[in-house]
Amino acid sequence: MDIETLRDYCLSKPGVTESFPFGEDTLVFKADGKIFLLTSLSDGGKFNVKCDPERAIELRERYTEVQPGYHMNKKHWNTVDMNGQLTSGQLVEMIDHSYQLVAKKTNKK
Repeated sequence: MDIETLRDYCLSKPGVTESFPFGEDTLVFKADGKIFLLTSLSDGGKFNVKCDPERAIELRERYTEVQPGYHMNKKHWNTVDMNGQLTSGQLVEMIDHSYQLVAKKTNKK
């Protein structure tokens, strides 16, 4: 998956917006105003996604491409390398999980 495919996929989800609240290099995707994915435009090969804490640990143990979230709460965020051995399906699953975590919170309100 490349940065344009990642962007298109994120924007295809209901209620998603993109912005640059942390500077012109960090592209942020929000669902109903809550961040679910961040990526660097200068290093477009990685992204940060929210994750259930138990699942986050499991993914980190299983895949070298999944690390604790860079500059994020390590309990709830993973940094994922798109240039490793993970399939597009696995990447999409991680993005969907993050989106669902955020969307679930906004829908409860």
